[in-house]
Amino acid sequence: MAETAVSKLTRGPILSCAGLSAYADLRKMGQRVSITDRVAAPPLADASARDRVTPAPATVLAPAVAPDAGERELRIDLFRGLALWLIFVDHMSPDLLTWFTIRSYGFSDAAEIFIFISGYTAAFVYGRAMREAGFVIGTARILRRVWQIYVANVFLFTIYFAEIVYAARGFNNPFYSEEMGVNDFLKHPDVAIVQALLLRFRLLNIDVLPLYVVLMFFLPWILRLMQWRANVTLALSVALYGLAWKYDLHMTSYPNGFWAFNPFFWQLLFVFGAWCALGGARRMSRFVLSPVTQWVAIAYLVAAFSVTMTWYFPQLGFLMPHRLEQWIYPISKTDLDVLRFAHFLSLAAITVRLVPPGWPGLKSPWLQPLIVCGQHSLEIFCLGVFLAFVGYFVLVESSAGLVLHFVAAFIGILIMTAVARLNTWYKRSDRENRSWARELGGNADIVGGG
Repeated sequence: MAETAVSKLTRGPILSCAGLSAYADLRKMGQRVSITDRVAAPPLADASARDRVTPAPATVLAPAVAPDAGERELRIDLFRGLALWLIFVDHMSPDLLTWFTIRSYGFSDAAEIFIFISGYTAAFVYGRAMREAGFVIGTARILRRVWQIYVANVFLFTIYFAEIVYAARGFNNPFYSEEMGVNDFLKHPDVAIVQALLLRFRLLNIDVLPLYVVLMFFLPWILRLMQWRANVTLALSVALYGLAWKYDLHMTSYPNGFWAFNPFFWQLLFVFGAWCALGGARRMSRFVLSPVTQWVAIAYLVAAFSVTMTWYFPQLGFLMPHRLEQWIYPISKTDLDVLRFAHFLSLAAITVRLVPPGWPGLKSPWLQPLIVCGQHSLEIFCLGVFLAFVGYFVLVESSAGLVLHFVAAFIGILIMTAVARLNTWYKRSDRENRSWARELGGNADIVGGG
C-alpha cells in the first residue's frame, strides 16, 4: 500500500519556505495538519519510500511504585501537568513560543509524554482494581472511564466547533474554518456529525482524545495479558508496531486521509507505560540508572538537538551527511517513528535520575500549579484546547509580538490552574458530603446525587 501524505510528515523549520510549501501541498490533497506539525523534512530524492527502520515468568499485577495508602505519585502528576501546558503552548503559538517547548529541540514532543503517562496511570489504577475485584469488575470500571473520555470528546468537539465558526463568521475571516477543518463539516453536516460520533471526523488539535478512547478500550485485555506474562505482552506490542510498519496499517478518517495519531503505532508507547507501571520500571531501574545508559541517552539527545537545529538554520546543513538524511527522514509523528520513541526514552532516562521518588522539589509551591493540572488531566486538556484557539485567534488578529504571546500563554495557564484547583475543591467537597450523608443516613440517590 502506498504511503500516505500524512505519514510523511516530520518535524522541521517552522518558518522555512520549503516547509510552508509542503504544508500547502498537503492541504490541497485534503490532509489536515496540526498547526504544531506543519512542515516536512528537507526534500529527498527518495522521499516517497517509507522509512524502515524469551517468555518471562508470570508477573503479578503489582505497581512498580507503591505509595502509602491515600498518597499520589506526584511525579506522574507533575509531568502530566507539564505535558498539558506544553500542548497548550504548542497549539496557541506554533511559530514563536514553541521555541520554549521541547518540540523545537528534539524529535519527540508533549504527545509522547501524555500517552506514556496515560498508559502508566491507567495500568496503575485499573491494574489494582482488576487484581482486587476481578476481571469483570475491573473491565466495567475501565469501560466506564472509556465512556467518560468519549463523552468529553463529543462535548469538546461541539464547543470547539462553535468557537471556530463564531470566530470565522463573526470576524469575516474564513481562514479559521479552513485551518481547523470546519469547512469539511459544513459541506455535508448530516454525514459529518455521524462520522464525528464514530471518531472518524475530527477538528484540528483534538486528535489525541480519539486515540485515548481506542487505547483505553483495549486496556482490559492488555492488563489480562500482563497478568499472564508482562514481558510477552510488551513483545506482542512491539510485534504489532512492526506489522503496522510492514503492512502500512492505519485507520481512515472522514472525508479523506488518516488518523493523525495512528493507533497501531502509538499503542506501543501506551503499552510500554502500562508495562513500566506494573513492575517493568522496577525491573529495569538498575539498567536505566547505570552511567553507560545515562551517557548514551545524553549523546542521543545531543545528536537529536543537532539535527533539529539544521531545520531552523540551513547554514548548519553541513552537519547532516546526505546518506544520514536518506536514512532518518521522514521522522513521522503519525506513525510514531522509532527515532521519536528513542528520543522520548532518552528524556525519560535522564528524568528518572534527576527526579527520583520522594524528590523534595515535589513539595515546592512553584510546582503545585503543574501538579494540580496533572491531577485533572481530562478536564484540563479539553479546557486547554478551547483556550489555545482563543489565544491563537487573538494573536493572529492582532499580529502580536513576542510579549503578547507570553501574556496570552500566562493567562491561559493561569486559567487552567484556577480551574484545576476549583475541580480539586469540588472533589474534596463531594467526599466530605458523602461522608456526612453516610453519618446521617441520608440517601443522595433520591435527588440524583451520590
